Amino acid sequence: QVQLVESGGGLVQPGGSLRLSCEASGSIFNINYMGWYRQAPGKERELVVGITSGGRTDYADSVKGRFTISRDSAETTVYLQMNSLKPEDTAVYYCNANLAPTWRIGYMDYWGKGTLVTVSS
Repeated sequence: QVQLVESGGGLVQPGGSLRLSCEASGSIFNINYMGWYRQAPGKERELVVGITSGGRTDYADSVKGRFTISRDSAETTVYLQMNSLKPEDTAVYYCNANLAPTWRIGYMDYWGKGTLVTVSS
């Protein structure tokens, strides 16, 4: 079993900051990629930012300069530091990982259950 567990969502005022965390746990052989996606009401899920095992990052244009992805030394937990939050950042934020579990050959995509971020005054 593999689990991705997000935490850190909540209500914040415009201009404020939040830090999301996502921990991957379970029978994991290797993690190729981890990232954050978000889905606002009535919209499709979109990539916010991702980080490869080599450390390459890919940010959505809408969050560049405001959001920062980082990870722990074990590379099983990723963080999303969100600054200068705007009402349009309101969404459910999902953690995604492309990883190889120990019980099969090859890589698979896993998703967390999501954490709600609401930016409102």
